[in-house]
Amino acid sequence: MMMANTYLQVLCLFICSLAIINTVSSAKENVTPYLDEAYHVSKTIVKNAVSKGAVCLDGTPPAYHFEPGFGDGAQTWLVQLSGGEWCRTVEACLERSKSDFGSSNLMNSWWFTGMFSKNQSGNPEFYNWNKVFIRYCDGGGFTGDVEYVDPATKLHFRGARIFKAVMDELLEKGLKTAKSALLSGSSAGGFPAMLYCDYFRTLLPNTPRVKCMNDAGYFINAKEPFRANFTELYTALVTLHGSAKALPKECTSKMSPELCFFPENMQQYVKTPLFIASSAYDKYQINNSIAIGINTCIGSSNCTATTNQTFLEFRSRFLNALPKPTNPKLKGVFIDSFNHHSQVQFWWSPFNITTINNLTLSKAFADWFYDRNYTYVIHEHELPISALGALAEKERKAKEEHAPSTKHSVT
Repeated sequence: MMMANTYLQVLCLFICSLAIINTVSSAKENVTPYLDEAYHVSKTIVKNAVSKGAVCLDGTPPAYHFEPGFGDGAQTWLVQLSGGEWCRTVEACLERSKSDFGSSNLMNSWWFTGMFSKNQSGNPEFYNWNKVFIRYCDGGGFTGDVEYVDPATKLHFRGARIFKAVMDELLEKGLKTAKSALLSGSSAGGFPAMLYCDYFRTLLPNTPRVKCMNDAGYFINAKEPFRANFTELYTALVTLHGSAKALPKECTSKMSPELCFFPENMQQYVKTPLFIASSAYDKYQINNSIAIGINTCIGSSNCTATTNQTFLEFRSRFLNALPKPTNPKLKGVFIDSFNHHSQVQFWWSPFNITTINNLTLSKAFADWFYDRNYTYVIHEHELPISALGALAEKERKAKEEHAPSTKHSVT
């Protein structure tokens, strides 16, 4: 009981701290079941970034958090692109520039947990890797490249330059001699992890194993009767951030640039092995594609028959937008039905509950990455499951197992 109470206290502290630190919604799940593995890593400002024009919205140099690898992980690298939505208007970007999602001056240390954990039992495959968490401060998903700076706003749209400037610095830190390397991104960072996957591969010509992962960033082009928020968003992004030049010409020659922002239209052009991890009922995606607040009925288990039918239609469209299961070595997939958003940090532990037939994402991905098994797994549970509800149930069962017996022996 004491352990359970301590867990809840730490969980509440973590959630509250995230609410204070993140002044702009980052579209991430503010919960993690195993907080004892987490630790803070200070920021590193990118050298020479300003001279390259690679700056945050407010003109400050970009930053990342770096934890050196050790032991046999000293030459293995995990490079993660942060998520955190997008800003598609000057007004929204101005507001964002006053936060740690638009200015490195406002960035503090970052919480490393999940796939970034140094705990070998909780993160056996990646615990001793070099780990890099690149902060997202451009508002355009690391795709912008606009030379002009309006003197009235002083806003800079330079996300693509930021990505390349960080890569230049990491190569000098030792990335260029990596034996294995992973470029990953969560939420809004998922698309640029796909977009720059092949470029990342070209930076490491002598690295035997280079792969990429899109975690909870596979936002689909949901058309009627669903809301078309993502299409409108991407159209505005391309215009404001000048993102079209970052997109592959193979795609933009066939369709408008905003449509190339959808992973379903981009994935076929990625030649480097790519893994897609998501929920078919991603909390952020269904909230923005179906209806704001739609997640509430999942948590309280009182969704109507009409809502459930809408869920099923959305799931069908989402699954149809995935790469076909013809070559899982090149395109691996892990799609569960839990209502959560992002797993790399907050639902990564092998003890978590977002499993498919007892298979965790951490195990499935590691097997795929190391060529032990080429994963293409889709949860057969057709309706959404509350991730927090499942976690609470697991905690309840754990308390029951450790509670003293109330049975009396007969003598």
